[in-house]
Amino acid sequence: MIIDLLRHGETEQGGGLRGSLDDALTDQGWAQMRAATASRAPWKRLISSPLQRCARFAEMLSGQLGVPLQLEPELQELHFGEWEGRSAAALMETHAQELGQFWADPYAFTPPGGEPVEAFEARVLRALARLQQRYVGEHLLLVTHGGVMRLLLARARGLPREQLLQVEVGHGALVRLVLDVDGQWREPR
Repeated sequence: MIIDLLRHGETEQGGGLRGSLDDALTDQGWAQMRAATASRAPWKRLISSPLQRCARFAEMLSGQLGVPLQLEPELQELHFGEWEGRSAAALMETHAQELGQFWADPYAFTPPGGEPVEAFEARVLRALARLQQRYVGEHLLLVTHGGVMRLLLARARGLPREQLLQVEVGHGALVRLVLDVDGQWREPR
């Protein structure tokens, strides 16, 4: 199955750890996503996080392309707990050691009140296994978040878990991955 992953564009609340906060896109965010999808790949269906920074664009694109849209709650971003809405710079002032632990190995350190990365990984992979069973052989567009894309790209590249947060995924980024029948992720050749 070919899966194109589209990260939402810039949001009204700006940078920082947005997590499960339901921010709207800025005009620039809409433009980033429009530019990324201008080539209009032959998607058979769109799957989106239900958070508005993904879902509003997916709804518009679904209508334009005339393809079905499914909202998938398990493709939401990692929940950062008490760190939601805070920037790395602000966290460095109050939680430098903890932030350092999180950046060094996000699987080994969970932000206070946050979702463990192992649980996040399990829910994302569970959702994608369901999608693979349901839509085998189809070309899908997933409108989602940076954390989901980092997770899948790290798996496709065979990176160790400590390098998860080193995977770069900008606002409006569009990347293609292949999910093989055996559940292995890879970048297309």
